[in-house]
Amino acid sequence: MNWHYAILLCASIGLLSGCATSPPKSPDNLCDIFQEHRSWYDAAKDTRDKWGVPVHVPLAMMYQESSFKHNAAPPMEYFLGFIPIGRASDAYGYAQAKTMTWDDYVRETGNGWSSRSDFDDAMDFMGWFIYKTNKINGVSKWDARAQYLNYHEGWGGYRRGSYKSKAWLVKVAAKVDDRAKRYAAQYQSCKEDLDSSWLWRLFFG
Repeated sequence: MNWHYAILLCASIGLLSGCATSPPKSPDNLCDIFQEHRSWYDAAKDTRDKWGVPVHVPLAMMYQESSFKHNAAPPMEYFLGFIPIGRASDAYGYAQAKTMTWDDYVRETGNGWSSRSDFDDAMDFMGWFIYKTNKINGVSKWDARAQYLNYHEGWGGYRRGSYKSKAWLVKVAAKVDDRAKRYAAQYQSCKEDLDSSWLWRLFFG
């Protein structure tokens, strides 16, 4: 291999790996999350303003889905314990969005350059889904429990009550709701500081 090419390849790999944002150090505290990843706060506000979605709901759902890992995916399944046969689904990224649903989002929003491993795009996707859930099934955008059940089961599955036979899922949805409520309370305690810090950076940063 030509050494010039080798250096260029290594540099490119380094740049690509550097673009990935690591999960927040304190995922249980929304204020700490936004203090650590300022751009995430901007994305959350953009989602709120565009889709009318409260900041805390998609963040609580995202934590449950991926623990804020940009490349999260379902675990690999194996035949006979050692032959890989693929993953349980094609869900991927921060929002664990399935390919078909992501394609619907892209088609409806025109966000053709979006990526499931990009936080801003994942937040916009979740805002779109929560907005659609409100329109299709009449679920409040503030109802994290019911929103998560729609997110997991799909709009048709939720209407059919498919979650009612899945006690484990109902428990997970309750956990998402609890986290959303904690995030909401935390956000109220630091919103003014986050916004003033943003203005300070705008004019003096």
